[in-house]
Amino acid sequence: MEEQIGHHDPFAEVNSTVSRACEIVGLPDDVRQIFCSTYREISVQIPLRRRDGSISVLRGYRVQHNGARGPYKGGIRYHPEASISEVRAMASLMTWKCAIVNLPYGGAKGGVMVDPKTLNESELEQLTRRFTLAISYVLGVNRDVPAPDVNTNAQIMAWIMDAYGSRYGHQPGIVTGKPVELGGSLGREAATGRGVVNIVAEAAHDLGIKLDGARVAIQGFGNVGSNAARLVRELGCHVVAVSDASGGVINQSGLDTDALQTWTAEHGGVAGFTEADSCTNAEVLAADCDILIPAALSNAITEDNVADVKARMVVEAANHPLSEEADAALQEMGVTVVPDVLANAGGVTVSYLEWVQNIQQYRWTEDHVNRELASVMKRAWGEVYAYSQDHHLPLRDAAMCLAVARVARAAKLRGYI
Repeated sequence: MEEQIGHHDPFAEVNSTVSRACEIVGLPDDVRQIFCSTYREISVQIPLRRRDGSISVLRGYRVQHNGARGPYKGGIRYHPEASISEVRAMASLMTWKCAIVNLPYGGAKGGVMVDPKTLNESELEQLTRRFTLAISYVLGVNRDVPAPDVNTNAQIMAWIMDAYGSRYGHQPGIVTGKPVELGGSLGREAATGRGVVNIVAEAAHDLGIKLDGARVAIQGFGNVGSNAARLVRELGCHVVAVSDASGGVINQSGLDTDALQTWTAEHGGVAGFTEADSCTNAEVLAADCDILIPAALSNAITEDNVADVKARMVVEAANHPLSEEADAALQEMGVTVVPDVLANAGGVTVSYLEWVQNIQQYRWTEDHVNRELASVMKRAWGEVYAYSQDHHLPLRDAAMCLAVARVARAAKLRGYI
């Protein structure tokens, strides 16, 4: 997920949603204040010796939002403009995301303000190890378990595991999203995209959208978007438009997503794909389709372009792809919005399954992981949809109401509130 556009305060926007949910559920104002603030924020200095002999002094963060339901869980990103407000917002969203899919975790997020493209592999490893040791005293298999995020991957998770293990002993469950050879889970790579498609299948069934022949447009063709595109075709859908940073492609008869994946691997993006017409990112968002899956940028759909959306259902595969104004406008337009805290929870769900396997010291098959993921996503959708119907609420409010009620109940049982 990228840095927010314009003047938006990401944490304030998340707290607006949280506050509304607290009000609907009837939680007291002091509980709302707890939920709208973070429990712990760590800021660390990271001196990094560069290949030319100079030292860059970088700033790293770990924000822990709420741990009432279990250990903190959330990714680590390397991004030059990752603001503290964004990290707080993402930590908060992790609390609610884990509660919605009923995982025994709280929410956290972390990051280092650096452009990893400016680092060679040795510098990247040195940075990762220094950052890990600097925040290691708040990490732990049963304390705080990081994962990959923007510009971080399985290799970086391996370095985190090794650096932590050098101080505290070998504990593969300290981090998820690891290489399979070091205790990572089969199925983790495609988990977020697969979870999105699990939700698409359940939502379409309950909303009366026939998937066989349904037209799908996807903004973003990275890990999440490409896996969603591949898997949604298995449901009988036609992927009619796709975009990424290089541009967009459109074919109302349906794209061959396997061929598009091959093209992207060879050419660095979808632009120029010979089996489709070229289009802009804006045209993908405005494509004539039944289901729109924004799987790239935050605030991709705002009050400036929301009127162009033609889809019957928007499934938020990215974090925060709709501005508050766009979200409200889509509700007015009668478009169903499946919120990010539910739709893209497949990643953290399989992170949880990886953590469980590490604790058990027993590896599951990929089919077993995928079945467990589908079960979690199906149950979560059913609970959120039922709540929305029973209380006449949009899905985002229903999901957040379920989440704040679960966290409040856990906090009360533990004596926190």
